[in-house]
Amino acid sequence: MDKVCCSTHLIEGDGTFNVNGIESFMKEVKLAECGLSYAVVSIMGPQSSGKSTLLNHLFGTNFREMDAFKGRHISLSLSRSQTTKGIWMAHCAGIEPCTLVMDLEGTDGRERGEDDTAFEKQSALFALAVSDIVLINMWCHDIGREQAANKPLLKTVFQVMMRLFSPRKTTLMFVIRDKTRTPLENLEPVLREDIQKIWDSVPKPQAHKETPLSEFFNVEVVALSSYEEKEEQFKEQVASLRQQFFHSIAPGGLAGDRRGAVPASGFSFSAQQIWKVIKDNRDLDLPAHKVMVATVRCEEIANEKLASFVANEEWCEFDAAIQTGPVSGFGKKLTSILHICLSEYDTEATYFDDGVRTTKRKQLEEKLLQLVQPAYQSMLGHIRSGTLDKFKEAFDKALNGGEGFSVAAHSCTKIFMTQFDEQSAGTFTKFKILSVFTGCNFVYSSVSWLLKCFLYAPIDNFSATSAIGEKLISLTNFFILKLFVQYKTNLNSYKVFI
Repeated sequence: MDKVCCSTHLIEGDGTFNVNGIESFMKEVKLAECGLSYAVVSIMGPQSSGKSTLLNHLFGTNFREMDAFKGRHISLSLSRSQTTKGIWMAHCAGIEPCTLVMDLEGTDGRERGEDDTAFEKQSALFALAVSDIVLINMWCHDIGREQAANKPLLKTVFQVMMRLFSPRKTTLMFVIRDKTRTPLENLEPVLREDIQKIWDSVPKPQAHKETPLSEFFNVEVVALSSYEEKEEQFKEQVASLRQQFFHSIAPGGLAGDRRGAVPASGFSFSAQQIWKVIKDNRDLDLPAHKVMVATVRCEEIANEKLASFVANEEWCEFDAAIQTGPVSGFGKKLTSILHICLSEYDTEATYFDDGVRTTKRKQLEEKLLQLVQPAYQSMLGHIRSGTLDKFKEAFDKALNGGEGFSVAAHSCTKIFMTQFDEQSAGTFTKFKILSVFTGCNFVYSSVSWLLKCFLYAPIDNFSATSAIGEKLISLTNFFILKLFVQYKTNLNSYKVFI
């Protein structure tokens, strides 16, 4: 078994969430790269029942274990010591997909006092809210007993599940410890009957009065020999059990029908918020929580991509070059840079809520539009200036060649407006990311219209001394001014900077 393992104290014994610890843990195990391909396993059960020992053998973790010589078998009243305080989390070694395991504090520890069940319920609700698989550690001799140590725990689990507005489909795996000679096929029906009785006895809201246990949980039962008395047999059974956790979230796996999983990059934030809601003793609305997590994470991803675009060396060189003259392949180059930026956003945000993801993508597109709009305007300005220079040269040449003024003017105007449209089209149509915005269509049509005014100016100037000529020039100036005002208004309405 691969022994590479890392862990963190996720929630302290006093209920403090270890934010720095979970962030460092996520980076170390590269959790954010997993998307939805990860699983969370937790274990709960009586104090000093061997939970940490089981996890260490099952998953290759390094949770602190009880000293067997000071444990439960010497003196139950005096020597049962608490080894796990709060909630610890570790990365399971050598299991695919990436699997995280949480070791919860024992449920009946004398350190917290007999009446202090607040943390027990809080940690149980937290485990159910974030876990795909929950291991319930229990003693074999408790099966069928009315005063069994696991019954208060099960009642707690079922009661807190009612506080989840839309619960996950969680797999409850009951691990029977220190199995006796009684065959598992005889023990399992009795245990399932006990579980059903507890489920039926738990008060339920009206909406779930008739809801069967199977709607909330998949129930699995396994049995293990005593670790202290039959260590080799215990290890063999644990090794066999370990195989069930490979590909646990695939169809047919232990958690193959799970629902409501949070994308891995949002796990830390999601866990923090879930614990905060639980600590505040508020009902945990998982659907609303999922949207909230998506909103925060997609916003973070979008901001990261925008900052990355601004700092992009290729874009900076491109933006500087466009200030001094036209750039060859403008539309294709800029579209490529933008496409990479948006593709990275799509990849990182792909597993979050569709509506939130799409909204944040549109907002990112708008911010990118604002950022590149000046470069787009500059490129059109360069094309317009170049076209106007060529027009003047061709127009003068036509006049010097003896061609009539009116014929030459209309002919050259038609030719060079066509050239302008073609060059602009190369900039515009390849600039697909921006072409969806009305603002860009308006920029193009505005520059095109202004160019026409300049190209037709020689015709107007030809008769400028006449009253008609002066009127034409006046009208041209009027429409240019009107267009400029409309241009500014339109761009402002689209939040585009000039």
